[in-house]
Amino acid sequence: MRLIRESNGTMLVIWAMLLGTALVALALARWSLAFVSFATLLLSLVPPLLAARWSLKLPLPFLLSTTLFFFASIFLGEAFDFYERLWWWDIALHGLSAVGFGLTGFLFVFMLFEGDRFAAPPSAMAFISFCVAMTVGAIWEVFEFTMDQSFGLNMQKSGLDDTMGDLIVNALGGLIASATGFFYLRRNAAGLLGRGLSQFIKMNHRLYRKYKQRLKK
Repeated sequence: MRLIRESNGTMLVIWAMLLGTALVALALARWSLAFVSFATLLLSLVPPLLAARWSLKLPLPFLLSTTLFFFASIFLGEAFDFYERLWWWDIALHGLSAVGFGLTGFLFVFMLFEGDRFAAPPSAMAFISFCVAMTVGAIWEVFEFTMDQSFGLNMQKSGLDDTMGDLIVNALGGLIASATGFFYLRRNAAGLLGRGLSQFIKMNHRLYRKYKQRLKK
């Protein structure tokens, strides 16, 4: 029930569509489509389930963004071949995911310091954010390789060239995330992404109790 209350109409429509597609694919013996649909559905449910397990409050834009990302990358990308239809699809998704994971890494490390903005220099926090983005990007490349080898997909496309291109885009996205964290600590603001950080910290202020300076809206 809590998961449903924290979801909006768009997310519920996506989840229902994925479940319906998976069931129809099973009935038609289209095993690859069924697997992709179920995998997308399960992955999109991971963030809210983990948040409930760890007593975290996730902003609705974050939940919607993660759901749309898994839908776009796995379902549209693989089931409907958007990676081949749109040359920029893979680049955009890798860049956006790197920004998201970098910001998540920043929030996690900042949580470990209980929101003490003076416990570590902003440059160190920015570096950690970049490392998190690159690490997750590398793990995703391993996932793509595993899916290709195990289920006959084509997530890596051109092989090494695709992998290296993805990692370069991940680095650029990680730099954006690290710069956001840096300016957020130095100036207490960092544009739209900085407001996202502020929203998460406000909603989970008990985990950032040493962050006493008033956040800008």
